[in-house]
Amino acid sequence: MSGGRVPVTLITGAAGEIGQALLHRLAEGGGHPVVTVDLRPLSTADPERPHREHFQGDILDSALWDGLLRRYRPTLILHLAAILSTRAESVPVLAHRVNADGAARLLAMAADLATPDDPIRFVFPSSIAVYGLPSQQAKDAAAPVREDEHLDPATLYGAQKLYVERLGAAVERLTDGLDFRAVRLPGLISSDTLPQGGTSDWAPELIHAAARGEPYSCFVNPEARLPFCAMPDAVEGVLRLAFREKASLTRTAYNLGGHSLSAAEIIARVARDFPDLEVRFQLDRVRDRIVAGWPAAVDDTAARRDFGLASEHDQETLFSRYLMPGIRRRYQG
Repeated sequence: MSGGRVPVTLITGAAGEIGQALLHRLAEGGGHPVVTVDLRPLSTADPERPHREHFQGDILDSALWDGLLRRYRPTLILHLAAILSTRAESVPVLAHRVNADGAARLLAMAADLATPDDPIRFVFPSSIAVYGLPSQQAKDAAAPVREDEHLDPATLYGAQKLYVERLGAAVERLTDGLDFRAVRLPGLISSDTLPQGGTSDWAPELIHAAARGEPYSCFVNPEARLPFCAMPDAVEGVLRLAFREKASLTRTAYNLGGHSLSAAEIIARVARDFPDLEVRFQLDRVRDRIVAGWPAAVDDTAARRDFGLASEHDQETLFSRYLMPGIRRRYQG
């Protein structure tokens, strides 16, 4: 039993891009109040966000969790806190502590709290970084990648994401009352928040630079291709998975699909709205090599079947109905 503690939805990494979008989306519905954790403070600009309390601190700090658990009992955990892909490669020890040890600690906490009568659902946004294709030629030839294919991550970030997926599945098997599920996100593009250090961020960085009237130095080559998804579609997918009954699910980890777009295709589409767009290609060989190893497209058949994943935006309306109107509001009033 909860012992008088308030049941809540817990979001770690809530000040990040996905966390902010999730908070906005959760504000539209009912359910338990939300408690958030992040190293950074949350914006106070939106009083309608469903905050019960924000704990500012390190997810590796035992005192933070002691204070939180004295008052609250998570029933749903959305674990977003992470050091993102580009930075993770440059700070490997710290990235392992946050991305692997931090998730393992939170899983252990959830396993200790969960019981058959008071279950805990643990949702882990993973990444297409768990995949690794051996060459650009193999990537070009590959069909949309299914969940059990090409699980050979070439980056620390991808290895850490895959480790947490497998650790969560193992802890679930050993724990009565813990329900673990993961969703592998493609590149995300948001009109509302700025990118924060992902390897796929060349696409949103380019779009925001165009709206500001600034030149952009693109760190991948024009043919670099990844699946991209509008932030609202990604958030909807995460929440559909989070609230689906377990009996409907056939997997622990699911692909969330996106539109397969190259840098050149994105530049051409953005230039229709911002004809003065200036892009210089300044190749970052490390990041370009990482992108070359990630799939150009993923197969999200299982997510569509098991929890009704459906994108609101096709490739054109991703830009015309979501990105461009939002970007113009942000920068041009």
